[in-house]
Amino acid sequence: MADRTAANRLPPIGQLSAPELKTLIESGTPFELVDVRTVDERALAKIHGSRLLDQAVHDALLRMDRETRIVFHCHHGVRSQRAAEYFRREGFRNLYNLRGGIDAWSLLVDASVPRY
Repeated sequence: MADRTAANRLPPIGQLSAPELKTLIESGTPFELVDVRTVDERALAKIHGSRLLDQAVHDALLRMDRETRIVFHCHHGVRSQRAAEYFRREGFRNLYNLRGGIDAWSLLVDASVPRY
């Protein structure tokens, strides 16, 4: 029960739509855009400006201020939600998940990004 109570006190993870992410990018507001997909998936399609979550990026994120805005994305939004939950447990407070993932990005924002 203590674990559930502690989890309830963690800050919420925001859910961004693809158009909302586009607006955030265009605003010039500083944030980290982190791709949690595999290297092979990233070779198929990527959002410009995103960084693949490899060990080096993981370690760099953990050294950042815990108020850093971080948006995670994957193919459909499931793995990125899990990644955001992990970083929330590490003390980060300004986390977002791209709802629908890169698939939603391709459908709603940038049709030049291939769907797979």
